[in-house]
Amino acid sequence: MRVRFYTLGCKVNQNESGALARLFAQNGYTVTDGEADVYIVNSCTVTAEGAAKSRRWLRRQKRENPAAVTVLCGCWPQAFPDEAAAFAEADVVMGATARHALLENVQKLLDGSAARVVDIRPHQKGETFEELPMDRFAGHTRAFVKVEDGCDRRCAYCVIPRARGPVRSRSEASILDELARLAGAGYREFVFTAISLPSYGRDTGTGLADLVERAAALPGLQHGRIRLGSLDPDLLTDADIARLAAVPQLCPQFHLSLQSGCDRTLRAMRRPYTAGLFAEKAAALRAAFGAGGVSLTTDVIVGFPGETDDDFEESLAFVISQRFLKVHVFPYSRRAGTPAYAMPEQVPEDEKLARARRMSEACEAVRAELAAGMAGRREPVLLETPLSASLFTGYTPQYLPVAVTAPGHKSGDIVDVRLGAWDGARCRGTVEKNGWIESGKRRIAWM
Repeated sequence: MRVRFYTLGCKVNQNESGALARLFAQNGYTVTDGEADVYIVNSCTVTAEGAAKSRRWLRRQKRENPAAVTVLCGCWPQAFPDEAAAFAEADVVMGATARHALLENVQKLLDGSAARVVDIRPHQKGETFEELPMDRFAGHTRAFVKVEDGCDRRCAYCVIPRARGPVRSRSEASILDELARLAGAGYREFVFTAISLPSYGRDTGTGLADLVERAAALPGLQHGRIRLGSLDPDLLTDADIARLAAVPQLCPQFHLSLQSGCDRTLRAMRRPYTAGLFAEKAAALRAAFGAGGVSLTTDVIVGFPGETDDDFEESLAFVISQRFLKVHVFPYSRRAGTPAYAMPEQVPEDEKLARARRMSEACEAVRAELAAGMAGRREPVLLETPLSASLFTGYTPQYLPVAVTAPGHKSGDIVDVRLGAWDGARCRGTVEKNGWIESGKRRIAWM
């Protein structure tokens, strides 16, 4: 039997699809990108377009392969169960819970014991983290390790708490065991992913800094790299920053979730911090890791309901002042089921797009300036995508993209690179000799 996955949304979704593919492969299925007997959509519900993409893909597969079993699972059915259950082109409909039951439900369709299965189980108080272990990431040189699920916040624009439920932390022992296996399989960089990463351990009596320190102590990670996913600035304490800065394997790149640089808009979004607090945390990270050795990235929403021209200008000025290496800019996307959907003063679509263009152009100018300032530095680069037999793209610890010619190396290797000119998409680099390198205030062994 052949199974094909189509994944929408975040790194957590991608990680879960990989784990589900592993589950199917262990039970005799062949995972394919072509024609299949089972088609599975792991859906996203952050925007209405995410649900629409899921519907379009499954309709096409059912039309072209009417005998195949089609599956809709993930965040969309979990957040909107009645809407998803009514989608007739899906033979199996499941949410974001009880993922291990997916294989059993598919088998019911294949052996004829059921004509259709709708199995959307609501989140329960006191539920625990569902283990979906991974040992290989097809097409990736980095290993993505899911450490937490769920979110207890209620931001006005976000439907994710409905889809993902309350904060549930994975056991530290399970995470460390998976990290050891992945290191043994040859991975050199490990990305901790979660729905609310800084909430890790709040329900189990530990914390993110504890996890990073213990992961770095694993023998297989002594010469590897650890990278963190998105962090809420108000949950990042000064004590945690000091502890993280003492871990040499931790990549000095932090994705701090901003959303707006205007306090009035942040209040409307129900974000529990101010631009001033955000700036304080950014300054603390730069002080701890060295301003020249750390990079900050973020997300920004423009055109949120009620955002005036002055609000946007305030947000733009703040974002520019923070000197982010990368900013993901999103025009506000209206989502049913969120408080923001019914808010007055919805910003017209053309104005949202115009603001997004202005914000993106300003952020790209800062990115180019920062990248140009790194020319001449030596940094360890994880080789990722091969463009030819010896030319690769990869990333520095600060997550600066680099193109480098590295004869005799392969994807997944970490090589010492002298950074060169920025071409608008990446830096060009040349391979340096093995050894220790300096990165800001941190001395990093990369070999």
